[in-house]
Amino acid sequence: MAEGVLPAQAIRALAASGAIAADPPILPAQIQPASIDLRLGTVAYRVRASFLAGQGRRVADRIAEFGMHEIDLTRGAVLEKGCVYVVPLMEHLALPGDLTAVANAKSSTGRLDLLTRTITDGGVEFDRIPAGYTGPLYAEICPRSFSVLVRPGMRLNQMRFRRGHAVLDDAALAALHARVGLVDGPAVISDGLGFSVDLRPRAGLMGYRAKPHAGMIDLDRIGAYDPADFWEELQARDGHLILDPGAFYILVSQEAVTIPPDHAAEMAPYLAMVGEFRVHYAGFFDPGFGHAAAGGAGSRGVLEVRCHEAPFVLEHGQVVGRLVYERMAAVPDTLYGAGIASNYQGQGLKLSKHFRP
Repeated sequence: MAEGVLPAQAIRALAASGAIAADPPILPAQIQPASIDLRLGTVAYRVRASFLAGQGRRVADRIAEFGMHEIDLTRGAVLEKGCVYVVPLMEHLALPGDLTAVANAKSSTGRLDLLTRTITDGGVEFDRIPAGYTGPLYAEICPRSFSVLVRPGMRLNQMRFRRGHAVLDDAALAALHARVGLVDGPAVISDGLGFSVDLRPRAGLMGYRAKPHAGMIDLDRIGAYDPADFWEELQARDGHLILDPGAFYILVSQEAVTIPPDHAAEMAPYLAMVGEFRVHYAGFFDPGFGHAAAGGAGSRGVLEVRCHEAPFVLEHGQVVGRLVYERMAAVPDTLYGAGIASNYQGQGLKLSKHFRP
């Protein structure tokens, strides 16, 4: 197969070959157009701090070093806001030597301010798995705004596989935009495709801020919660928003975004020099997102924003992040939004699927 991000059909082949294995076996619903969803196992470990295993070290040994107590997830368990947990995943890898992998939080996970990262034995980076890795996978989970109820089999993060170099340079990205129109306006291209924040929406609602003392969210309950119990609505006024340190916001991009079927994208942070904030925990955009033929015309990027050390004025139209596009090794046999119950195709400003519209 050619260089690039592996499509769904190639991920199924990896599972059939044992390069991705799981107990219980992998479910068809886990396979997305360019990634596989990873499932929580039956136990969680409350740990004193976030950690990486480090070269030559096992995650299990670090859990023994930093663990505080073990939690049985089989009847459901609450992961409390502000605490750090490590959960062994049901999946494990035996990657061939020409494949690397990268993980990221799923969209609904990020929109709940649920910091979820993948760690591995010998790992020196979060969410990055080197070629040829053989071993278990773990999710580090830190609820930031809301405590959550979890059970085995829940899918909070996802993984992509890549052969060779797939990232488009600026010249290739400009050519792709000229061919298919990646955004519905001028393209800001510099180490990826820049996107800006919309703080003057026509409907008046420009975003949401998480309430500081809200209740618990059961991650299995879809469309069950009243947004007013968890979120403060932010009304558009004068085209700017003062971000409060430590607060979490859901905002939306000005641009409608398109990911053509033969490409995938990942949302990456913008330069730290532009302000005291971070945008987006959940970074994967699948082939077909925003693609008109897959029902996605007009899809915009939802921005998960957390302010850091000092209050910061965010201005309407300010560039706050970038999409890094990658070539697919082949077009997936199923596109985002095309018959796979995708939750966010055609989206504008939208909370996670757990909240009532």
